[in-house]
Amino acid sequence: MLKLKQVHIDTHRENVAFLHLNCTAYRADELQAIQKIEVACGPRKILATVNLVGNGQIVAPGEIGLSEQAFHLLGLKDGTEVEIAPAAPPHSLQWVRAKIQGETLSGKAFKEIIADVAAHRYSKMELAAFLVSCAGFMTADEVLSLTRAMAGEGTRLSWSEPLVVDKHCIGGIPGNRTTMVVVPIVAAYGLPIPKTSSRSITSPAGTADTMEVLANVNLGISQMQELVLKERGCLAWGGHMNLAPADDVMISVERPLNIDTPEQMVASILSKKISAGSTHLVIDIPVGPAAKVTSRPDAVRLRKLFEYVGGKLGLVMEVIITDGSQPIGNGIGPVLEARDVMKVLRREPDAPLDLREKSLMLAGMVLDFDPALPGKAGYARAKEILDSGQALASMEAIIDAQGRNLNPPRLGEMSFEVSATRTGVVQTIDCYAISQLAQTAGAPQSPGAGVDLFKKVGDAVKKGEPLYRVYSVFKSDFAFAKEMAKRGSGYVIG
Repeated sequence: MLKLKQVHIDTHRENVAFLHLNCTAYRADELQAIQKIEVACGPRKILATVNLVGNGQIVAPGEIGLSEQAFHLLGLKDGTEVEIAPAAPPHSLQWVRAKIQGETLSGKAFKEIIADVAAHRYSKMELAAFLVSCAGFMTADEVLSLTRAMAGEGTRLSWSEPLVVDKHCIGGIPGNRTTMVVVPIVAAYGLPIPKTSSRSITSPAGTADTMEVLANVNLGISQMQELVLKERGCLAWGGHMNLAPADDVMISVERPLNIDTPEQMVASILSKKISAGSTHLVIDIPVGPAAKVTSRPDAVRLRKLFEYVGGKLGLVMEVIITDGSQPIGNGIGPVLEARDVMKVLRREPDAPLDLREKSLMLAGMVLDFDPALPGKAGYARAKEILDSGQALASMEAIIDAQGRNLNPPRLGEMSFEVSATRTGVVQTIDCYAISQLAQTAGAPQSPGAGVDLFKKVGDAVKKGEPLYRVYSVFKSDFAFAKEMAKRGSGYVIG
């Protein structure tokens, strides 16, 4: 028996156990040959990867330390006596080996794999093997089986409503915070839109990062359900909901490996929507030279895959291909994007027109799901709700219900401008370069960091005129961003 100890190390969704080199339960040479162990106390048990340490301050010989996630998953108190034993390899690894060899997997195989992934039975190496094998080739039916398996794990919300709507963009375009305008419009209309969003992984801001500037986004399931019943909508972080949890585990490995295939994207997005109880869904696929999808033929293929899988799972879907050639809105970074959203909702004269118009288009498509609305009247109804102030009132009610941020972050105090090197007209804006600059400046870890655009494609510009302003909170981020900006503005002026 060993005494349990929480080790305050974030191991990014991997369960890690720390044992002393002089562990009293196993000899060090035995431990070095064990990749994973089972940690148990009665019915409570988890699997964890073993790390050996010689520092008694981390764990003593009679203790076992668990990383933060593993400790919370096990759900026991410090000092609880637990048993450890070598863990048998997951049975589902046979299916991973079959996939590596080029076989097509059954629904049963995917269900077994995903159950083990959700239970954290896979090491990152084993998970990477599965993801890479799937990235090589997947049939449409395999994507369907994977999506169904992912949606079958974790929490599955159920709503007593004939229509539960949602909207999702596949990402890759800086700004583009349309969700935060669409949700209050749809909620003000009266359709339930329980929006669970992600935090940023590889971008300057996710919807949850931006909404957190205005309100609490860490909602529990019951809190979210009560909020949607009352206000008809919410903008919450999905990390607290345990919706399709295997997806979150896989994302933690996909991102460092830069794996983002159409097949895995479809399974990830649709499994979350089904778990959230959505019945009707609008998908936005931006296409542009620096977007996730770079050509229209690729976008059409992705749209067909979304429609096939979503249709088989009972979702009513509209998949739209949009212009992803430049950022949407002016601000890039949580504080700046929240500013743009509220300007649109408040109908301020300098609100970014592109963010307003794209939001209205998407909101209109969502409203068109309502059979009580005359055909294709959604856009006009969405515009009426926005222009009348109903959307703003809905957003304010949602913010208050979630818990208004009474001390919102402010823009970084350090800033510099990047100016045009010639007179002409803006021809293109490199979305990837601008996004990287905003992240280097500190976004989203520093909500007040980011890039504020002054010029868009088609705008005339004079030599020396500012193209955008970069904000940072910390001196180191400021210096890195300034150095990056010297290598190019990301703008092509002709």
